[in-house]
Amino acid sequence: MNLTEYPDDEMLAIDLANVLAGELRLALDHQERVLFVVPGGTTPGPVFDDLCAADLDWGRVDVLLSDERWLPEVHVRSNTRLIRERLMIGRAAAAHMIPLYAPAERPEDVLAELEAGIEPLLPISVCLLGMGADMHTASLFPGADNLEAALDGHAPILVPMRPEGVPEPRLTLSARVLDAALNKHIVITGQAKKAALDRAAGLPASEAPINAVLAGATVHWAM
Repeated sequence: MNLTEYPDDEMLAIDLANVLAGELRLALDHQERVLFVVPGGTTPGPVFDDLCAADLDWGRVDVLLSDERWLPEVHVRSNTRLIRERLMIGRAAAAHMIPLYAPAERPEDVLAELEAGIEPLLPISVCLLGMGADMHTASLFPGADNLEAALDGHAPILVPMRPEGVPEPRLTLSARVLDAALNKHIVITGQAKKAALDRAAGLPASEAPINAVLAGATVHWAM
């Protein structure tokens, strides 16, 4: 893991957006299409605000969430809605969104359909992840019902997850798929999350799921 520190959120957003754009541009020089995995949540929003204006061939970029709440896109808590509103605007509006939700009562009912749209695009070219103060990333939550399956080295592409206290099921890329990304970045802000990252050191991934994707990643942190 490499740690890059920034004096404030604004500098983090500008620099990280430039780094991501550069990696996407380089990947496009060698591949017809590239897969860009992004997180939901509020932390990466300012990064997306800068990145959406990057001058690159967005029409050849496939955007995929690292995880999604099992809610329709029109729902206020939908990560897909957030990405469409914050990232896929301006120049980035030409990118193609890979769905991580389909109309069904349970994610298990449409797993094969959703995985079929992702598998031909792997491995991930550029992956941006967040991390919670509980050391989760994507929907790999400590204590969640399917965490062991999602951390397994032979895990499927997608794993349904029902963390305790969360109102709806989630669907997450497995640790195997996330960790295989050619370029990995983790964005965190604030002292609490930095303390959580420090606390994760030495813990098994079952207790600190962030450790399943930290090797070779760059962590971008602003106080």
